[in-house]
Amino acid sequence: MKISRRHFTLASLASIGALSANRAVAAWPSLLTAANKIPGEIVGVSSHLGHKLRGNDFPPPSQTLRHEVVIVGGGIAGLAAGYRLSKAGANDVLLLELEKAVGGNSSSGNNAVTAYPWGAHYVPLVTGESTAVKRLFEELGIITGYNPQGLPIYNEFYLCADPAERLYLYGRWQEGLVPNIALSREEQQQYQRFFSILSQYKTIKGADGKKVFAIPVDKSSQDAEWLGLDEMTMEQWLDQHGYTSPHLRWYVNYCCRDDFGSTLAQTSAWAGLHYFASRSGKAANTHAQNVITWPEGNGWLARQLAAPLQAAGRIRSNALAYHIQDKSGKISVDYWDSERKHTIRIETKAVIVATPRFVAARLLDSDRFKLSAAEFSYSPWAVANITLGKLPGGAGAPLSWDNVAYHSNMLGYVVATHQIPQMSSRKTVITYYWPLSHLAPDTARREAQDRSYTDWQQRVVAELLNLHPELQGHIERVDICLWGHAMVRPTQGFIWGKARRQALKQYPPIFFAHSDMSGISLFEEAYTHGATAAARVISHRKSSRKKST
Repeated sequence: MKISRRHFTLASLASIGALSANRAVAAWPSLLTAANKIPGEIVGVSSHLGHKLRGNDFPPPSQTLRHEVVIVGGGIAGLAAGYRLSKAGANDVLLLELEKAVGGNSSSGNNAVTAYPWGAHYVPLVTGESTAVKRLFEELGIITGYNPQGLPIYNEFYLCADPAERLYLYGRWQEGLVPNIALSREEQQQYQRFFSILSQYKTIKGADGKKVFAIPVDKSSQDAEWLGLDEMTMEQWLDQHGYTSPHLRWYVNYCCRDDFGSTLAQTSAWAGLHYFASRSGKAANTHAQNVITWPEGNGWLARQLAAPLQAAGRIRSNALAYHIQDKSGKISVDYWDSERKHTIRIETKAVIVATPRFVAARLLDSDRFKLSAAEFSYSPWAVANITLGKLPGGAGAPLSWDNVAYHSNMLGYVVATHQIPQMSSRKTVITYYWPLSHLAPDTARREAQDRSYTDWQQRVVAELLNLHPELQGHIERVDICLWGHAMVRPTQGFIWGKARRQALKQYPPIFFAHSDMSGISLFEEAYTHGATAAARVISHRKSSRKKST
């Protein structure tokens, strides 16, 4: 049986040496010069433009426009709001996006070989609590129907194909991500106990009758006994329960870095357990641990959500919103058009602020919003897309969708062409993910910005060739994307703390929608907040029209 990152079963684990980015560079000194000959560039996030918000030095608006609703931010939450407003018949909606293209950390790219992700790359099977996402998946044909037992039938083309996951250790690849070679009896017992507890947590309910760990987060039980897990770190929880196995700790640390960009010592125990216990989705035509994915990852979903607004010409890219003002219910949004180099003011009846909290706090200057971002922490990431003239190989388990190296600073890579049935036997694009959790976020961001493209390329190439020496001479291109604030980190005390609860408050006719309002950066959280904001805008506009008549 395949052992998924979210699959709870007894696994064994091998003692093994580890790869690290620095060791990888040292191990392949001859590659450093060769790497410089590989074409590529740093692409993506316009951090220099976003940083203009700090100075707030913009000329007065040169023109004024009017729109019924304005959405600030074109990530999944903003796109979800626009999609649902369009579905409801709201035609006068304008979405402002800082970047050249919408998508946020679900953006994607493409080349002559394939489309590929620049960020989020899958969604688990929909849980019972994720009603908004379930409705969306029905509309998009991801869920095509239901069996007699009521289980959803998923489009086979969108389910992750086998083999799904493999892990590199002991000089070879094993199936699944939980190491499973030569465990001691003590470690076996720890794994059995760990996965058994997590299986119980998947269905356990609090005193209020709600699931302890649910998606969306705010449908979880508010039982104080369980919320108390947020007050300790995942590392402390493992210590408290006697989980000393270094291999188990590596696996759980990997999971925290994968979903949150933070380590065991930084992640809330509630959030760490939620990672494992919240996935309760089932399907009629696949196993419960499977995921939904595309060659371009969640970029496929971003494109579907954007389609209605794009068709109507309702998306303004290269548009940096820098000031939102509310004067007795009269709302204005000022934005800087970075292409035409001028400022535009939009007068509107309602605004959905679909930006991270640290951006929202700069856009609104009214004391009534109390938009402090001081307790919101965001993890920086580096993502590399590598075009290969040859498929990766390796001894042991065959090339999979997700390929992870034990104890690497980088998480590993996904294969974009894995989902393409007629994929070429020669070429592919692999996407390497690297959460920069080795330093405090601010320090890691500065280090990332100061590092040259050549340095990034050398590190990525060295890592890849340590795993796959057979690829030497077959690397055709390496592109790097740096995400300074890729995702909110669910640090100790944050999920159920005062700052996040404050962030859930709404101030009609100004509404907020973003995944950091959940404290966890998941598609389901972002989409639900966006869809909810759209419903609130519709309700608010109906109420306002009734009052005016």
